[in-house]
Amino acid sequence: MIIFLNILFGVIAGVFSGLGMGGGTLLIPLLTIFLGYEQKLCQGINLISFLVMALISLIIHHKNGYLCMKNIFYIILPGVVFSAGGALLAGFLPSNVLRIGFGVFLCILSIFEFYKAVKK
Repeated sequence: MIIFLNILFGVIAGVFSGLGMGGGTLLIPLLTIFLGYEQKLCQGINLISFLVMALISLIIHHKNGYLCMKNIFYIILPGVVFSAGGALLAGFLPSNVLRIGFGVFLCILSIFEFYKAVKK
């Protein structure tokens, strides 16, 4: 049953990620709430799945000619530096702090999305 739920949650996160919503916004709560995994493990799983999805998206966008290679290093360099820094920081923080931080992030994100929807 656990294997089935892991696969199901992965498919759900992948579908929502493909629709433009970050898969991690669903994957992390599903894994922590329903399967009881530790927050750090869930965030690590999310990062690994994100790398795979981002690589596939990058290949598709490149084939369709949607990539602008000019000044790309101004985006890549800070992204790599801050991703590595965030990963190191997350390794030192307790799971409760990560869980609270992720919850606050989701609440702020929902407020912004609600505001955008009402404004339209």
